[in-house]
Amino acid sequence: MSDQPLAYVVDDDLAVRETLQDLLDTTGVGMRGFGTPKDFLEAERPDRPSCLILDVRLPGYSGLEFQRQLAAAGDEIPIIFITGHADVPMSVRAMKDGAVEFLSKPFRNQDLLDAIQHAIEKDRARRAVRRERAELAQRARSLTPRERQVMALLVAGKLNKQIGATLGATESTVKTHRAQVMRKMQAASVVELVRMSDKILPAL
Repeated sequence: MSDQPLAYVVDDDLAVRETLQDLLDTTGVGMRGFGTPKDFLEAERPDRPSCLILDVRLPGYSGLEFQRQLAAAGDEIPIIFITGHADVPMSVRAMKDGAVEFLSKPFRNQDLLDAIQHAIEKDRARRAVRRERAELAQRARSLTPRERQVMALLVAGKLNKQIGATLGATESTVKTHRAQVMRKMQAASVVELVRMSDKILPAL
């Protein structure tokens, strides 16, 4: 199904990939396996909730290095590390850099399934926030320059009279612009408008 969540596995050991495929076949999560980070980067990734199961030690590559590479590229896919050579500093570094879980081989299947579920829910929530921000930004782009000025002053807590004085407009004109702002932004109150502004200001 098109909205089926996906777990990507990057591990140079084919047996590990096949084992994880068998495990995930018993769940509602799809799986795509890759032998190298390069293969993963070159693959098409459907727009679905997903996570990355990543081996820490790959031939000529560090899983931790790949984690930082993805972060630098703005790729926020949640990562679950698996390794047969764990050490505490390594796991601490991975978790500090945002990993969802760090599992040492052999691990319990249920521990991995729990981690995958948590990672996918995290990605699903991130995607929902991203969609909401995109929708709010689209609404904001429908505002005229003057309506944007009015919105900025509204969310700053200014009254109609104060906004009029700042913009050199009558209070009646400000009320008209304010009504347009509320309608276009689909805000039921100034409080809601403030919340919307907080979500989209970094993107504007």
